Amino acid sequence: MAQQVRDVMTPDPVVVAPQTLVIDVARRMRSQDIGAVLVVEEGRLRGLVTDRDLVVRILAEGGAVADRTVGEACSEELLTVAPDDGLDRAIALAADRAVRRLPVVENNEPVGIVSLGDLAVERDPDSTLGQVSAAQPNE
Repeated sequence: MAQQVRDVMTPDPVVVAPQTLVIDVARRMRSQDIGAVLVVEEGRLRGLVTDRDLVVRILAEGGAVADRTVGEACSEELLTVAPDDGLDRAIALAADRAVRRLPVVENNEPVGIVSLGDLAVERDPDSTLGQVSAAQPNE
C-alpha cells in the first residue's frame, strides 16, 4: 500500500501562465481530459484553476470571455503537499479545508497534483468515490 503522496500523485501536471486565456485553458482541459491546471508565474506556483472555477468565476458573470485570463479565475490561496508527505497528511488537509485537489510542490516548483479520487482509489477502492475514480472516463 502506498504511503507517500508521490506514490499516488499525477506527475507532470499541466501548467499555464496567469496571462493564458481561459478559452485556451478550457480547450486543454477538454483535450487532455483533466479538470484542473496549475497556474505558474516565474517558476513559482501562483494558483490552481478548475473547470468549475471557469464556470463560476468567468462564465457566470456573463459578457465576453475572449479576453479573460486564467489569472482572473484561479484560486490563489493554496494548500500544497510535498512528494514525501504521507497520505494521511494529504487526506487530513483535504478534509480540513474541503478541497478536492492538492498541488504537489518540491523546491518551490510544482511536480504533481493529487486529488481526492487518487486518495480514494489508494485507501478505499471499494468506496463509491474509489470506484468512480478508478473507472474509465466516458467519451
